[in-house]
Amino acid sequence: MARRGTAFAETMLGSVRLTGEGERRAVRLDLAVRADEVLRPMRTTEGRLTGRIRVVGWADDPCAEGELEISPLARRRIRYRLRFTADGRRYALDGWKSVSARRPLTSMTVLPFTLLDEDGAPAGHGTLRFPLATGLLPFLASFRFPRHDSADRHLAPRWDGRPGRTEVWYTTLTDPATGTGLWLHHELTAPSDGSAAYAHGWVALFPPGGPVRHARFGPVPWRPGPSGFAADGIEAGPGRLRGEAGRFRWNLAEQPEDRPLYTFPRWSWRRELLPAAQIVPAPRASYAGTVAYEGGELRLAGAPGATARIYGHGNARRWTWLHADLGGGDVLEIVAAVSMRRGLDRLPPLVFLRLRKDGRTWPRRAERSAVGWAGIGRFRARIGLPVWTVTGRAGLRRIRVTVTQPADRTLALDYTDPDGSTAVCRNSETADAHILLERWWGRWRTEAEWTLDGTAHAEVGDR
Repeated sequence: MARRGTAFAETMLGSVRLTGEGERRAVRLDLAVRADEVLRPMRTTEGRLTGRIRVVGWADDPCAEGELEISPLARRRIRYRLRFTADGRRYALDGWKSVSARRPLTSMTVLPFTLLDEDGAPAGHGTLRFPLATGLLPFLASFRFPRHDSADRHLAPRWDGRPGRTEVWYTTLTDPATGTGLWLHHELTAPSDGSAAYAHGWVALFPPGGPVRHARFGPVPWRPGPSGFAADGIEAGPGRLRGEAGRFRWNLAEQPEDRPLYTFPRWSWRRELLPAAQIVPAPRASYAGTVAYEGGELRLAGAPGATARIYGHGNARRWTWLHADLGGGDVLEIVAAVSMRRGLDRLPPLVFLRLRKDGRTWPRRAERSAVGWAGIGRFRARIGLPVWTVTGRAGLRRIRVTVTQPADRTLALDYTDPDGSTAVCRNSETADAHILLERWWGRWRTEAEWTLDGTAHAEVGDR
């Protein structure tokens, strides 16, 4: 049984004096914290930090990340270590609240800190404060105790030897330094005629200015590994992605930063009742390492991305897919598809949309976006290129997603299903997306709005 963790959000305000400057600059931190265990005051709890840091006139990084050590009694401190980018360079904020029984309120709300550059040298000093008057109620209301579900257990192969099955491991990410997108696709195909299963896949690199580069590997005989995809020297397993294809070589470390996201209903992944199902074991992850290709090398450090899994009978008749890292710990995943099964192939695309915002996932049940409830709320997809859209409503919220895949940033590749039929996908790891989330308060009001310029991961497929 999955154990409980802890999640909450925190905002702090203050100022910093950068090295070599006389005046202080205003600072704001908006952080999301996740820990894999329930907080206990008498012990030390390690948590993961994500969020946004803003320093007036110097830094505005919505993808800051780091660690939080919560030890108010055991070590009498709460330590923050946050890494971020400013002026094209990497920095770290390091500070702690020194908990004191004599000054409990001040010591728990004041955070002195030091800024360090990428060489470890001091780059500034400052102080942050938790705003009790405006921040206490939102802080208390943000606490959640979600079940901790490990990404690793979802990476092990599922195929049990039956013919007519497809299993996929795929990773997509964006290099924050260059804007380059990366797509790693690993696939097992077990033909319907009972012939030997084989492994294959590809790697694709999407520089923001083009052209898109890619190389395939396989097919080679399938030899199942215990923890993930492994074939002909290529691996996709817990914490590691490595391999070689054509003139590409890659070696990446993956650090999951969020619990798994069930894009389809949980029962569909566990019981295989649908033609196919998808899950995202690591909907937010950080990647570090290298990708070498003809004429260059991409060096990654703290690159945001995700790893997902598919298991089923093959590709849909038509489909769209979106993975969007929205910053601040928020993420959006969409799969919309028309089934190949007789009868189901006449239905409009079924939409599975999962928005994880402020630690909560909406709609609450994955089925809501596909079939609605009481005749209302079903989400709709308009599949096309270069623009496709998804709209829908569940409860008091509604959403509109517009995705643009420019032709010069889109790669077309063909798939072969277990039954021998073929499909074509058109993928872009540098797509654009606009997401508008509204909430009903007597009238529709904007709750959140995101615009992704070249950092959305998207795909359209058809026959």
